[in-house]
Amino acid sequence: MPNGRFATALHLLTLLHVKEGELLSSDYMAGSVNVNPAVVRKELKNLGDHGLVSSKEGRGGGYALGKPAVQIYLSDVYRIVSERPVLGRTNDPNPDCPVGKQINDHLGDLYHRADEVLLAELGQLTLEVFGRKFD
Repeated sequence: MPNGRFATALHLLTLLHVKEGELLSSDYMAGSVNVNPAVVRKELKNLGDHGLVSSKEGRGGGYALGKPAVQIYLSDVYRIVSERPVLGRTNDPNPDCPVGKQINDHLGDLYHRADEVLLAELGQLTLEVFGRKFD
C-alpha cells in the first residue's frame, strides 16, 4: 500500500502556490491537510532541503515556495517523497521454487517500467498548471 507522502507534499505545495505572497504557518497548513503539524513540518523540511520550499523563522515567519510554481514539476515531487515503486514492494519468496527464485528480478523490472511511465506523465505537469484547478 503506498504511503500518503506524495499527496501530502503536493497538497502543501499547492497551498503555498495558491496563497502566493503569504507566509503560511505549519499549523495553518496542517489544518488544511488535516494532519498533525509535526507531519507537515517534517515534509516541509524535506521539500525545503530540495529547494521547493523556503522558510522564514520568528514572528511573522512561515513558509513559501522556494522557486516559482512553473519550475516545479510533479515528477520532482514524486522523486523527492517516493520510498518505494508505485506498484509496491517485492516479496520474500521461497528460493527453492522455480518462480520464487526469479520473481523479484522480474517484478523489479516491471516496477521500474511502471515508475518510468508515471514519472513521464508527472513530468508534463507543473505545480503552476496543477494549481489552476483551485481557482
